[in-house]
Amino acid sequence: MKSSDVIIQTTTKVVFFMIFLFSIHIFFAGHYSPGGGFVGGLLTASAIVLLLLAFDIQTVRKALPFNFTVIIAIGLLLALGTASASIFFDVPFFTHAFDDFRLPLFGETSLHSAMLFDLGVYLVVVGATMTIILSIGSDD
Repeated sequence: MKSSDVIIQTTTKVVFFMIFLFSIHIFFAGHYSPGGGFVGGLLTASAIVLLLLAFDIQTVRKALPFNFTVIIAIGLLLALGTASASIFFDVPFFTHAFDDFRLPLFGETSLHSAMLFDLGVYLVVVGATMTIILSIGSDD
């Protein structure tokens, strides 16, 4: 390991969490300002790509042992389930429900059923982006 690798890897460990936490903020802010599942998912994928640039693929797979194709499937199920919920509740397509809650870390916040759809989009974007990048970058 070269000394420049130590600097890049140490910086990446800090910057990864900053980008990841910002992506969570963008995800939750998506209902009232620009952001949401797509942008939050891209930011999370970019944080993981930063890890891939600083470390090798095996190290990142050991640290993040996720099957990204399963993450895509879970995201699709969430998005399709939220969209098709209107059939079960006999309301117009994509009608969402919301209410205000007091959450321990977030305080008074309003939660929307559309957030489940955004979570599905978030998971699909992260899973698809990482599947593409890992398949391009792997030497299998």
